[in-house]
Amino acid sequence: MPFYHKLGNFPHKRHTVFRKEDGSIHHEQLFGTIGFDGMSCLLYHLEPPTIVKNFVESVDLNPEIAIEKQLQMRSFMGYKVAPEDDFIKSRVPMLTNSDCTISLAAPKKSLRDYFYKNADCDEVIFIHEGTGKLRTQLGNIDFKYGDYLVIPRGIIYQVDFDTEINRLFIVESAHPIFTPKRYRNWFGQLLEHSPYCERDFRPPYELETHAETGDFLIKTKKEGILYSYNYASHPFDVVGWDGFNYPYAFSIHDFEPITGRVHLPPPIHQTFETSAFVICSFVPRLYDYHPESIPSPYNHSNIDSDEVLYYVDGDFMSRNNIERGQITLHPAGLVHGPHPGAYERSIGKKETQELAVMVDTFKPLKLTKQALELEVEDYYQSWLH
Repeated sequence: MPFYHKLGNFPHKRHTVFRKEDGSIHHEQLFGTIGFDGMSCLLYHLEPPTIVKNFVESVDLNPEIAIEKQLQMRSFMGYKVAPEDDFIKSRVPMLTNSDCTISLAAPKKSLRDYFYKNADCDEVIFIHEGTGKLRTQLGNIDFKYGDYLVIPRGIIYQVDFDTEINRLFIVESAHPIFTPKRYRNWFGQLLEHSPYCERDFRPPYELETHAETGDFLIKTKKEGILYSYNYASHPFDVVGWDGFNYPYAFSIHDFEPITGRVHLPPPIHQTFETSAFVICSFVPRLYDYHPESIPSPYNHSNIDSDEVLYYVDGDFMSRNNIERGQITLHPAGLVHGPHPGAYERSIGKKETQELAVMVDTFKPLKLTKQALELEVEDYYQSWLH
């Protein structure tokens, strides 16, 4: 996020002596992105964060591709993903390309037996069901239904769930995730026409500092391989930090919809962006208010991007027979639009209560083996009925 935040204690000047109560020196760490050119934080540890005691194992997590290239409308029943105890094993990759991987997960247990770090990707975890706390070396964030958790690559974290009923929609990005440039001025401040402001973003608020040494299992994903190492000190031994590169939460319920007299295109729903794809939020809103407006979206061609919609709640007015947790994929190169009857049904309607997350990718998405196991047969023919 392009605004400054800090927690805990740290010295007045960077890269200067910062002593503990016993006179020894804290261990400074630069946590940054894009070489030394991206956003970064400076962390101050009780122990060196570099001491590896031993290597445990490695596991291949790369998605198993079932269809490399395709041109067909598809849909998948996301709520048929079976619950799984382990946080990482619960992730079921559905769609992927070299820029991002879209997964579903229904983790039952809190992630407390080990620490996780994604060294490949920034993560956006959308909380469809469940409440709890994201715990990181930069502090903790409470989460609930409708929250996006944005976790920069390299963050070490655990997750505490309040119950065993949890449903997650996860986007892993090979590119840094930002707020859209058109919402920001040249200083990085969100502008008045933005559908949200800095007040809506929830940075870490609760810094845990564990002065513990021993064996601490950290599982790190790099190039799709999960490497397990035992470190000599607790990764949450940070006494203070400041900077711009940290996890945060944003609720889809705090997204303020942009409306008009006639139907406006999907970019008005944009919430996050990268150089390779965008994430949008469809939220309850008033419909178009021209006296002859047609609120339903018009038919449009995805010539340059694949469109993925994850249906969260409510009645999505452009689709027939859509359930919670269902995913649709409308690939680049085909014309798509409202289902039969949706165009006519929308006329005269004043508002919608739909809630959905959309991901538009500029490169085609590949289908995984797990996605085909959840596919709705003949979805591509649903415009016939």
